[in-house]
Amino acid sequence: MLTIYSKNNCGYCLQAKALLKYNDIDFDEINIDKDSKQLQFILSEGHRTMPQIYKDGKLFVEGGFQGLQGLGINGIKERLNKEVIDTSTLGGI
Repeated sequence: MLTIYSKNNCGYCLQAKALLKYNDIDFDEINIDKDSKQLQFILSEGHRTMPQIYKDGKLFVEGGFQGLQGLGINGIKERLNKEVIDTSTLGGI
């Protein structure tokens, strides 16, 4: 699942959430104006603009809403569905 870091009065944040909602892509939202710990996380990651979109604690796409829009819905869904397979646990198969 995606996590969108957003802030108050952010048009790009609203557009990113609308894009995902319209295409039935689940996400959690963290408003950094309401959560100083998460604000510090975002700043420590070097971000100065919102939204920032993460998956499993890692940046999902550079560029916030414009990055999502650039991927397109199919690109977003492909990226969400990628799973890393650890071949060392397959026992030589």
